Amino acid sequence: MAKCTDCGSETELYYSGVPICLKCSEEREGKPSKKAPASGRSIRSVLVDDIAKATARVNNASQTFFEVMGKIPGGFPHPDGSQHIHNVSRELSTARKDLMKAHTGSMTF
Repeated sequence: MAKCTDCGSETELYYSGVPICLKCSEEREGKPSKKAPASGRSIRSVLVDDIAKATARVNNASQTFFEVMGKIPGGFPHPDGSQHIHNVSRELSTARKDLMKAHTGSMTF
């Protein structure tokens, strides 16, 4: 069973060839909405939490990318292999962009 690229939980759900659990999929679609925290301390904790989650997502996506790239000499079937590489590369790129947003504080608010 594959692990969700966002939270690391086991999942059978895939989005564009990338494993993602139902909870993370719904969060990406914007279904659950976050309320703005009331105090400065809460805001700081939310921002730090966003950075930690984004960093974990980048690490997971990076690990998946390097695992896929390491299998190339062994050979994927041509159409599926190139699409799989494209998918994990796109996921890594998206995760890195989200990490940059988290560092500027624009993910949550």
